[in-house]
Amino acid sequence: MRFFEFEGHTMTVDAAVKRLGVSHEKIVKSIIFVDDAGLPLLAIVTGDKRVSEEKLASAAGVGRVRRASPVEVRNFTGYDVGAVPPVGHKTRMRTFIDEKVMKCEKVIGGGGQINMLLEISPVEIRRLTNGEVKDISE
Repeated sequence: MRFFEFEGHTMTVDAAVKRLGVSHEKIVKSIIFVDDAGLPLLAIVTGDKRVSEEKLASAAGVGRVRRASPVEVRNFTGYDVGAVPPVGHKTRMRTFIDEKVMKCEKVIGGGGQINMLLEISPVEIRRLTNGEVKDISE
């Protein structure tokens, strides 16, 4: 695990790709959703994909999910939108890791601040979050 710190923000996949000179597939997005019971779910997908709300809801066994608001993201994780790392959140939450993420040896995600990135192995993400590997992307 290692961190990268930059002068400017790395809040988007494109910004991270530009700063590091890597492909979109090497970047992961850690996106917080809320299920119909009000519980948080963490979805992790590669930077070239989007989370399918239908697939995520099905994987979680819930009726539907919605993206968490910026305030909810902060409350659940302790981090701002655009800086959420794949691990180390304030609230332990059910985590879903897209199958494509697990094909990478190392991935790079949010590092906890808008100008930081974290490089980590998907195996470590799964171990630290007790993540479930599912097809959740589109």
